[in-house]
Amino acid sequence: MPKPLVKSGAEIDGFTIGECVHAGGMATLWTVTHPGIDVPLLMKIPRVSEGEDAAAIVSFEMEMMILPRLAGPHVPACFGTGDFARQAYVVIERIPGATLYKRLPDLPLPYDEARQLVARIATALADLHRQNVIHHDIKPSSIMFRESGEAVLIDYGLSHHNHLPDLLQEEFRLPYGTAPYMAPERLLGVRDDPRSDVFSLGVLLYFFTTGERPFGEGETLRAMRRRLWRDPHPPRKLRADYPPWLQEVVLRCLEIEPVWRYPTAAQLAFDLAYPDQVKLTARSERVKRDSLGIAWRRRFNQGVMAPRAKSDVAAQIASSPILAVALDTAEGAPELNEALRVTTQRILATLPSARLACVNVLKLNRIAIDRTLDEQGSNKHIDRLVALRHWATPLKLDESRLSAHVLEAVDPAAAILEFAKANQVDHVIIGARQSSFRRMLLGSVSAKVASEASCTVTVVRPPRLAGDGGGPEAGEG
Repeated sequence: MPKPLVKSGAEIDGFTIGECVHAGGMATLWTVTHPGIDVPLLMKIPRVSEGEDAAAIVSFEMEMMILPRLAGPHVPACFGTGDFARQAYVVIERIPGATLYKRLPDLPLPYDEARQLVARIATALADLHRQNVIHHDIKPSSIMFRESGEAVLIDYGLSHHNHLPDLLQEEFRLPYGTAPYMAPERLLGVRDDPRSDVFSLGVLLYFFTTGERPFGEGETLRAMRRRLWRDPHPPRKLRADYPPWLQEVVLRCLEIEPVWRYPTAAQLAFDLAYPDQVKLTARSERVKRDSLGIAWRRRFNQGVMAPRAKSDVAAQIASSPILAVALDTAEGAPELNEALRVTTQRILATLPSARLACVNVLKLNRIAIDRTLDEQGSNKHIDRLVALRHWATPLKLDESRLSAHVLEAVDPAAAILEFAKANQVDHVIIGARQSSFRRMLLGSVSAKVASEASCTVTVVRPPRLAGDGGGPEAGEG
């Protein structure tokens, strides 16, 4: 092994070493500068001396492979890597501030603060999963926040990339990770399921709202294996005022079998953004764990948590999108709304884990005073929520997959675009009206949404008159 080149003032591949800001068990962090880069930088260097843990070296190899492939506000930008032949390192941007670990003395946090905090982390996790990466070490010390508010996930040494060799799985039999946050399936060697990160985020949400970890501090393999059959104490046992909707979310994240958890981190973020629309089940009312009888049956059921075939991260996420259908319940023609329902039903038929958000925009006046009541004295907002639910009834969706949203805005198209962006919507379904003088002057809402949305958009046109082809006409933009 070559002698390390690292010391203050040394130069590696154009990077000038500054001070050591952290010396951990697996790596050290140094400030560095580069004449062609004007942002604060950190160089991470692994410990590779005699007697160091081999897993630390392998995990650093994973980090060197994964970090350069990541992009976006939720990951640290990577500016360079070096191999083990001369000096292994990764150079990343230095994000101001501390990790979420500094908040541990403040636990438990107020429920609403914890909700907003974890929603931002779930958004970051969803973005990471879309880049074919499962983090596998979600915990407070792996999470930071930009000054602009976005959560940033750091430390990718234990991560799995769907398009890269999984060196940790190839070379080691035991699972590596932080014991209190590790998902049950990880103990069986499963590393390609993004719902493992959803479980870890559920542990963090439980911890930050109760002050206690759901599975304690046990770090032995025997202690960790209990979570293959033993569920945690419901949060309401620890805090009598624990909101039912929040317990519903937490316990869904912590389901032993991945199929019962949120299918994606984006869907978890959606529920955290709209707690009043969380579908409550028996989970929300529980104050006791499953009985010992159920736990023992789960323990000796050989079919539960059996190792499964290799999955595709991207395909799993694609099968569980968030759809938004934009409806005009006040003025929309019944024919157009029916065509929207037919198109939505066809799309949902191929996506059994999709979530549907029914959206309507209550248009505000630019100058005149807006009134919340219509001519009959009914509340416009409530009336439209009811109309959205009524429109969705024939779809026969489970309530956990359906929500209704009335937005208030001067510009309906801008409101729909903002809703889609804020809630990580994957597909917008919107109707296009027949030609009119008003549309010619102002442009159509559907055209603006289709041209500016960052997701897929299906524009549905009203049925043609009988004799000229008939049936709804849809196109994607």
